[in-house]
Amino acid sequence: MASADVNTKAFLKLIRFAEHKRDDDSVYYILYGGSTFTDTSKHPNKAMTAWGRTSTAAGAYQILYRTWKEAVDQGLVSDFTPASQDIIARHKLKTRKALKSVEAGNIEDAIGYLRSEWTSLPGAAQSNFSIADARKKFNQYVIELKPK
Repeated sequence: MASADVNTKAFLKLIRFAEHKRDDDSVYYILYGGSTFTDTSKHPNKAMTAWGRTSTAAGAYQILYRTWKEAVDQGLVSDFTPASQDIIARHKLKTRKALKSVEAGNIEDAIGYLRSEWTSLPGAAQSNFSIADARKKFNQYVIELKPK
């Protein structure tokens, strides 16, 4: 059985994959719609239009500017580096009441809590990702992230 920390890291990686269909760190620098940014001193706050919608979503977890601003105001982060994006995502797991499920490896329950936050997760409005595929990816990430 994986530790709570490994499960959390694997789940965050799953969210990144669901949002971008990529497994590399370039996802931390992607704006909504697919273009990229390089300045991580703050959220890019660029309203981008794609797929008939306009959004300020950016980064690995497609974090909205207002969400980043809230995190700054709460003292959680001071920039938009990959580490800060991870902090914001972990905070969302906690505030959406999904963290305990994630830590236990119960991703099906966790996804149920988080579909409105990340609409690329299985069962959400913009998802084409099945729960079976999510479970398979999560298990792959757990194996990759387990200490040797």
